Amino acid sequence: MMERTVAFLGVPMDLGGGRRGVDMGPNAVRIAGIEEGVRALGLRFEDHGNVPVPEPASREPENPRARFLEEIATACAELRRRVEAALAAGAFPVVIGGDHSIAVGTVAGISSHYHRKKQKIGLIWFDAHGDMNTPESTESGNVHGMPLAACIGRGAPELVRLGERVPMVDVEKAVLIGVRTIDPRERSEIKASGIHVFTVKDLDMHGVHKVMKLAIEIASAGTAGFHLSFDVDGMDPTVAPGVGTPVFGGTTLRESHLIMEHAAESGKLLGLEITEINPILDNRNATAKVAVDLVLSALGKAVL
Repeated sequence: MMERTVAFLGVPMDLGGGRRGVDMGPNAVRIAGIEEGVRALGLRFEDHGNVPVPEPASREPENPRARFLEEIATACAELRRRVEAALAAGAFPVVIGGDHSIAVGTVAGISSHYHRKKQKIGLIWFDAHGDMNTPESTESGNVHGMPLAACIGRGAPELVRLGERVPMVDVEKAVLIGVRTIDPRERSEIKASGIHVFTVKDLDMHGVHKVMKLAIEIASAGTAGFHLSFDVDGMDPTVAPGVGTPVFGGTTLRESHLIMEHAAESGKLLGLEITEINPILDNRNATAKVAVDLVLSALGKAVL
């Protein structure tokens, strides 16, 4: 990692959720000093700008079961292209959102890049929510509740087929960590999928250290490595107040850093994504500053 260029990609997407503001997340992270922090580690930093997000003709979605699906799929397709280009240039992609629907584009890019090398990828998904809904199971129609399902081949074809490989990630190589609030029908989707799940109770019982060791083992076995998709609402709101769907009982600041430190030390991290930063709901850009520190931990920053 210490010899690679970090490619920063912002995705100002707010179409996947029910609250405005997360489209400001990428710029909030820039303001919080992501470039200065990365360069201080001795790494090269390239800001690849923001992925364009289509503006819907109306804020009344055509499909209430998958709101703004067409616009989200379009933005994710462009994100996929940019992630692939960064990987082809030998850079490490750091993607900042934006709501969590952007992860379909990020995972599509990483999966496609390694698929052409005849390799699979693993996926570690940190989130307070399951993100395993489909248009059939959703209660809200918000696509930010569907991206993990799409990555493992379930849900809307517009998302499922964004990558060269379907599914983008084999379900036995995907791990969901930190979940503590799940929709009733989504619970059935999770159980039926066979995905590995470590709930917040598992974190309480076994600790972040053991859970991450197991998660990395699962996501790395027989793969080129894993992508880490990190929703800031997986942390406790006292740590990350600037989120649209806060749920108390999440990880502490140190536990969150330990997740990143394990990812860095594994030597298997292929890409990193942080989503759902909402500056409108934040306190003096505190959540973006935490996000910057977490990125630096994932890039190898250590006390000694």
